[in-house]
Amino acid sequence: MNRSDYKRLGDYIREVDVRNRDLAVTNLLGVSISKEFIPSIANTIGTDMSSYKVVRPNQFAYGPVTSRNGDKVSIALFHGDGCAIISQAYTVFEVQDGETLMPEYLMMWFRRPEFDRYARFHSHGSAREIFDWDELCDVLLPVPSIERQRAIVAEYETLSRRIDLNHSMIAQLEATAQTLYRKMFVDDIDPEHLPAGWRMGTLGEICEINTENLSSRDKYQYIRYLDSSSVVQNAFEEYQTLNALVDDIPSRAKRKVRHNDIVYSTVRPNLKHYGIIKGDIDNLIVSTGFAVIRSRCEIFSNELIYLVLTDDKNTEILQGIAEMNKATYPSITPDDILNIKVLIPLSSERTRKINKSLKCCFDFIYFKHQENKEIKNLQSLLLAKMGHKMRK
Repeated sequence: MNRSDYKRLGDYIREVDVRNRDLAVTNLLGVSISKEFIPSIANTIGTDMSSYKVVRPNQFAYGPVTSRNGDKVSIALFHGDGCAIISQAYTVFEVQDGETLMPEYLMMWFRRPEFDRYARFHSHGSAREIFDWDELCDVLLPVPSIERQRAIVAEYETLSRRIDLNHSMIAQLEATAQTLYRKMFVDDIDPEHLPAGWRMGTLGEICEINTENLSSRDKYQYIRYLDSSSVVQNAFEEYQTLNALVDDIPSRAKRKVRHNDIVYSTVRPNLKHYGIIKGDIDNLIVSTGFAVIRSRCEIFSNELIYLVLTDDKNTEILQGIAEMNKATYPSITPDDILNIKVLIPLSSERTRKINKSLKCCFDFIYFKHQENKEIKNLQSLLLAKMGHKMRK
């Protein structure tokens, strides 16, 4: 793309400053570093909401402070129904002519990693660094014909819809797994009158924890590493690939993990940093912040143990134990996990059938998560094609 194809953004946008004077708008939102509008978590008790800014569909909002955002600019395009209000700290703006520059095309430009790097480089200030309105207006970006913009946006949004569809399928599969678990172990069970052949036991009777650890005898040149912040409710980020000969291996990289093991963070259980390892991954090591759990009982699959562990009641129990811990962070021990109570059938063909169904659910959930990663890579490639570099 030629330099002449790059235009000054300030010639296409204008600032909007509409306040919630009549208190007609109550939908309070914030803007995340993932470039989405999100429900605000701010304490607004006693706050004068009349001074908050109103944002309407197809308008943008961004937070000019960049020094506390992990090198990301908090900027998003509002697609909601009706209006919302945001803090006065945000700047609201809109595209002047949607037939010259599509808001959706502009939002794609803002999603590019190059834009975040550009904004951080051009931020200034002492106590905190600001990417101000003038700097935003001076951004240069390619503005192709409106037909070309529509084609680019349509391609990107097709991928986004596929991601949304996969998220919906994942939610349905998770709900199905929960229904199977609760039907057999919760809803149809009276703890005072257990079915014949059932008894109350503990997870310690059916699973083992942290049985394999990395040692000096292991001669791995490469390891795949996962820390506890990299998984939330069975959604995993990419594993780090580390070369033991040249990279600094984290001191907490100790736990060996096999296919189908459960990893469960022992810090703040209510944050739900847990999941099941699917896929065949060589030399996978996780942080000692995880408990690595696997079944040692034929009629309890790892998937079924995962559902026991992540049951809301057990999460609440483990969080309560963590909060009583005198350590630096609210945390639990492997013994706390092993002491969780669970109903144990002595022998059950029904349990085996449920295990088979749960395996299908969790394998397909993994497949859909992997598919979404591939689609997001395609989106990244599409964003990269929009321009070779930021210019000013």
